[in-house]
Amino acid sequence: MKITPRDAIIASMAALSGWAVAAAAQSAPAKLGPAVFDWARMEAKVTDVGAIRNLVRQPTATLDELEMHVTTLNPGLASHPPHQHPNEELIVVREGTVETLSGGSWKRLGPGSVIFNASNSPHALRNVGATPATYHVINWKTAATPAN
Repeated sequence: MKITPRDAIIASMAALSGWAVAAAAQSAPAKLGPAVFDWARMEAKVTDVGAIRNLVRQPTATLDELEMHVTTLNPGLASHPPHQHPNEELIVVREGTVETLSGGSWKRLGPGSVIFNASNSPHALRNVGATPATYHVINWKTAATPAN
């Protein structure tokens, strides 16, 4: 059987396509499997407003991205000005007293409280207590998350 120039071109294109797929697969972050995040082992990085403990930011079996961190806000400070983003977000207050902008009004919350920030809804959080406030942040992106 004789190999024609056309056959060589098709074979080269197939090989290049295979290499491109393999390269893309290697550069894509691994999917998060079962995981445990031990409070005693979380590294707290000092910020201008308190501290942050970054836990994970990667895809899972059902999410394009799962991002989790724990923020500690010093008394009288806010994490950032009111803002909005397309991904949804869940916040669980661990300790302290906070106020959150939700649905257009500020609401005061304490330990154990849960906040859900809907897609593209304006929100903010500030520490209104006399001690540091710590809260867990969980946000995610899926194929249904709006682009903006």
